[in-house]
Amino acid sequence: MKPSVVVANLYVKLICVYREKTTMFFTLSFPIILILLFGSIFMSQDNVNFHLCVQDLDQSKSSKDSVAALGESGKFKLTAVDPAVDAVQYLRETKATLVLVIPKGFERSLMRRKFFKEYGETATLTYVYDPSSSSVPTKMAILSGVIAGANQEISGIPPFIKTVQKSILTKQYRFIEYFIPGIIAMSVMTLSLFGTANMNTELRQKGIIRKLSTTPITRTEWILSDVLYFFTIALVTTTIMLVVSYAVFRANLHLNLWLPAFVMLDVFAFVGIGMTLTRFVKESQSAAAAANAISFPMMFLSGSFFPVELMPGFLQTLAKTLPLYYVNEGLRAAMIFQDNAAAGHAAAIIGIFATVVFILGIIATKWEEGQ
Repeated sequence: MKPSVVVANLYVKLICVYREKTTMFFTLSFPIILILLFGSIFMSQDNVNFHLCVQDLDQSKSSKDSVAALGESGKFKLTAVDPAVDAVQYLRETKATLVLVIPKGFERSLMRRKFFKEYGETATLTYVYDPSSSSVPTKMAILSGVIAGANQEISGIPPFIKTVQKSILTKQYRFIEYFIPGIIAMSVMTLSLFGTANMNTELRQKGIIRKLSTTPITRTEWILSDVLYFFTIALVTTTIMLVVSYAVFRANLHLNLWLPAFVMLDVFAFVGIGMTLTRFVKESQSAAAAANAISFPMMFLSGSFFPVELMPGFLQTLAKTLPLYYVNEGLRAAMIFQDNAAAGHAAAIIGIFATVVFILGIIATKWEEGQ
């Protein structure tokens, strides 16, 4: 193998992509658009507030204080509902998702409990809700916690059991910090998989791969230059994503040698899959469809966009068989938790997978079969 041939072929590929301004633009801009979009949506996730409709049937000082406490919690943006209106009908007409109904006799029950120690006295608040809304369970969970705290303050009776939060991390991390490693892993996957599948299939269709067998370049040199090409583009894309994340969202991530290591493993794994894929597809359109069939499920099941723990058990098991899952886990272990042991474990798994599929890809790539 001649390094000069590899470098020359890599130079040609980089010049070609530089000349293709549209391709270069979308390659670099797509992951940045995702970071800006999702980062803007979830940047203040800890301070997000929900729209909540409140119907106060008691109209007493205590009930109004309770409503005020809900607003002061910072979790809800309140809308008052006329006590004369039917809450169910109100939901149907306004397309709201949840109405909290404070019953008549709220203050009377509270006073009897507070001053006469009649702890059997209770006031039942009603949640009238739309079950088709995915945000309702979150609203009700937050609402229950806020109401419990407000009720304690009003009644003056301290709870027996208290809770305190303690994070395993010394710093408070936001959604954007967890999101960036997943986007890096996903963008490198799509670049390597789609790039390899589309490029090799197109060259095969045009008969260029067959002609390469008559040139001094060897198959090993060709494949190595492909890997270095995708690795170079991946490093450029990753650098731009990190610059945007730090500049726009003030991201707080640890940068170390694990980052380029996982980028390289990601490239090897999905270039290998792409080379293997082109063995079974004859046209570039078919290659794109096959790459989509592989990448899209992996993109959403491997934890790039949301935690794997939110999925059903069988999907969690499936996620742990996907190579992108271990790239995500490894990058987060290195960039957020600074857990070298976890990063090393993930790197070992993805490394073994990358080695196997890359060898299969080399075996599947044959000069003489190019048409």
